[in-house]
Amino acid sequence: MSARKLKAISLAALAGATLLGLSACSEVPQVSVYEQGQYRGKTDARPWEGGEFKGDRAAWEKALKERARGQNEYNRIQ
Repeated sequence: MSARKLKAISLAALAGATLLGLSACSEVPQVSVYEQGQYRGKTDARPWEGGEFKGDRAAWEKALKERARGQNEYNRIQ
């Protein structure tokens, strides 16, 4: 290998390492939504409020029980 090729390879490796090192400095600061005991973020909806149940908690609980019953191997084979 010639000295010229060796120098080109080492310069390319140095440039790559420099770019990799500089990319770590570009982290975007994260903004906290929690401040002094007050949460300012989006509130979570209850599971039965969205989707097919439209606020019917009893229907959601019934569907949950039916799903659990279907996953029980002992109940499925009888």
